[in-house]
Amino acid sequence: MAILWPEAPDFGRNTAEEVLWRALAEQLPPDATLLHSVNLLEESTEREIDLLVLWPGVGIAAIEVKGGQVWHNDQGWHQGSGTDSHRMNPVRQVQDARHLLQEKLRRRGIGAGEARTAHLVAFPHTRFGPDFETSDCPRSMIIDAVDVAAAAARVFRAIGTHGQGERGLDAQDAQDLYDVLAGQLGAQTDVLGEVRAELDRLDLLTRDQADVLRFVAGQQRFQVVGGAGSGKTWLALEQARRRARTGERIALLCYSRGLGRYLRRVTDAWPARSRPAYVGLFHDLPRSWGAEPGTDDDPDYWERRLPLALADLAAERPPSDLFDSVVVDEAQDFGDLWWTSLLRCLKDPERGGLFLFGDAGQQVFARGGTAPIDLAPFELHENLRSTKPIAQLSGSVSDRRITARGGAGTPVRLIDVPAADAVEAADDAVDALLEEGWDPGDVALLTTRRRHPEQINRIDAVGHDAYWDDFFEGTDVFYGHVLNFKGLERPVVVLAVNGFREQERARSMVYTGLSRARSLLVLVGPREEIASIGGEAARRRLMEAEAWTPSA
Repeated sequence: MAILWPEAPDFGRNTAEEVLWRALAEQLPPDATLLHSVNLLEESTEREIDLLVLWPGVGIAAIEVKGGQVWHNDQGWHQGSGTDSHRMNPVRQVQDARHLLQEKLRRRGIGAGEARTAHLVAFPHTRFGPDFETSDCPRSMIIDAVDVAAAAARVFRAIGTHGQGERGLDAQDAQDLYDVLAGQLGAQTDVLGEVRAELDRLDLLTRDQADVLRFVAGQQRFQVVGGAGSGKTWLALEQARRRARTGERIALLCYSRGLGRYLRRVTDAWPARSRPAYVGLFHDLPRSWGAEPGTDDDPDYWERRLPLALADLAAERPPSDLFDSVVVDEAQDFGDLWWTSLLRCLKDPERGGLFLFGDAGQQVFARGGTAPIDLAPFELHENLRSTKPIAQLSGSVSDRRITARGGAGTPVRLIDVPAADAVEAADDAVDALLEEGWDPGDVALLTTRRRHPEQINRIDAVGHDAYWDDFFEGTDVFYGHVLNFKGLERPVVVLAVNGFREQERARSMVYTGLSRARSLLVLVGPREEIASIGGEAARRRLMEAEAWTPSA
């Protein structure tokens, strides 16, 4: 965690600045300083720097942050949407502020005035392609919605590549600069961009769930359960990070490929001392220890032989290869035999750390394991990830009480077609959404029975890892299946209810699929069948949905 000034800025409704502030605060090293809203006054010239990074050994970065929807054309930069848009020049703003800062420091003989100093522009609610650039701003000086997850790395590269100055910033220079600026900090200031602003607000609410971990910090074993959207995956990651930082050897596991890839991508960006020793799928752990390979069409291998092999392999490993604690996300996916073997992977099977996060309502696989924890689970009751219409409809299909914390949002859209026609109608819906202006990277099309042909084609062409990496890059429409999308989400989900392989799990499948959307949900399938699966509460919520015919 970086040094922060002020420690708790008042961002008002400026979620763009708050999102980037929190990301940098976590990603920057402990000796770096992050300042918010730095006002500069030199003679008659006044400028403001939204975020200023002082990074000893690296340099200084001034960052201009613009929220909402931002775009660039031959007339320049624009912010807003439709008739509410306006022209602006964030690059010039931050460039002028950076020049004024350097001039101010040099006039006062402060060594930081000679340090490498760069300026960047940040648009946390907007995505730009990897090849985007303007005449005065290369892509490497831009932080967009995707880049926020690695914002500190972007700052580091921008200073190294574009920084003006003779040397790096040493610790004394940083302290002198901080002393000059700390007394001058001014008061905090006050469509698609709005959608991303709301998503960022919900992301910040999710981070506040860290209080849960403080409540159970003294326990060596606990289970957190909660409905979809309650922030369980974020908590699982945070618990793994906290335990690893204490020096423990941690395993962070799940069952689904997509979620496993997500956990790997997140933890790979952490500092080495915060990174778990193993991150990935339960079944990949024994295979990494030398278990015999199997085939996808052999269920006995995955359900019984491989878990048994894990226990045997753990017994043969040196203690240094075993784990002090294990963190499991989507724990409802694990079978009884899996738990028995997993405990053998702990250095102390009786007292080693075991931290589980799950939702029985999303038990979409034909196995029912009981977690080996005697204490009553800690329950989460709030949906922090979706707008109210989505949270209320998905909650109506759950047996768990859920409080929707998201904004009012737009109504769920319903396309009432037979299950046999659901995929084709869902394709039409995706085309219509793109015509409305949704970014392809915001949209996912999920099925409940047969996979979409595009999903099959992509996996066959590039393999599972590249298929999921494409999803996380967020540059194109994603085609997936509810079974593989648990723990994941997109702003817009088109859920094609095209039948079920096992009718007894239809309710869990529908609940899981509905809850993957954050801003807009398009439900495609037989309305009456879906209402019957969900029950009377779901039937009432479906009455609030907007009937939609994309081709009309």
